[in-house]
Amino acid sequence: MTEELLSGTTGNPWESRILALVEEAVRKAAASEIMPRFRRLAAHEIVEKSGPYDLVTVADRNAEEHLTASLTALLPGSVVVGEEAVHADPAVYGALQEDAPVWIVDPVDGTRQFVHGDPGFCTLVALARRGEVLASWTYAPALDEMATALRGHGARVDGREIRSGSPEPGAVLEVAMSHPDFTTPEEKQALLALRTDGVHARPCGSAGLEYLAVARGELDAVAFSWENAWDHAAGLLLVAEAGGTDLTLTGDRFRITGGNALPFTAGRDAATTRRIHELLASGAR
Repeated sequence: MTEELLSGTTGNPWESRILALVEEAVRKAAASEIMPRFRRLAAHEIVEKSGPYDLVTVADRNAEEHLTASLTALLPGSVVVGEEAVHADPAVYGALQEDAPVWIVDPVDGTRQFVHGDPGFCTLVALARRGEVLASWTYAPALDEMATALRGHGARVDGREIRSGSPEPGAVLEVAMSHPDFTTPEEKQALLALRTDGVHARPCGSAGLEYLAVARGELDAVAFSWENAWDHAAGLLLVAEAGGTDLTLTGDRFRITGGNALPFTAGRDAATTRRIHELLASGAR
């Protein structure tokens, strides 16, 4: 079954054992390492990495260790590219360009929300090979919602298929974007172009949950100025399988291996993605 998943030839994808086992592993990691610490973190369990807006907690680290062990056991020969592992050793990121299957893991996406007791955080897992994302899991444990996507077989939330649809004609586009204060001057200029008639842009929360909102048609698009694979791999597949698209600043598709022209956007349909891309490109000129 694992080889069928990797080759995209599963006959009944939503009942396949490997997908169910990964979901179970994600839920177990959240239940044992994340939720017992939700709204119970001690001060010494929270650490700043690069500044006050870049936090890591004992829950992040322990959940990533838990997932690393369980996911590699499910798929022998696979490796993990996790946010905390890459922070400790940036060379780990290079596995995305190798031949081995890669689990891309963000143990707590939205750590700031988690630290502040806000339920708007999630655990993100994606399975990729040779730079292509094959499957993804987005789990919001405080909300008890599980979104899954399998390349070529659609997107689901708690087992129900979702489609992103299109905005109503003439509706103001709702966009979640990187906060301009945490971008380069060039990226800030591009993002500020979204503050225009017909678009309502706001700072993003958990990237994984913003992607889920796009896939559900509850949000029209996202625009992000960073490219860490653990933040985007799961959500981009979810959006694509729900009917959406993505474009980088140069009009190319986003590559999880890096080297993307930023900012990039993902929208609930092709027309929305093109509209946001055009605005970003105009601001970058």
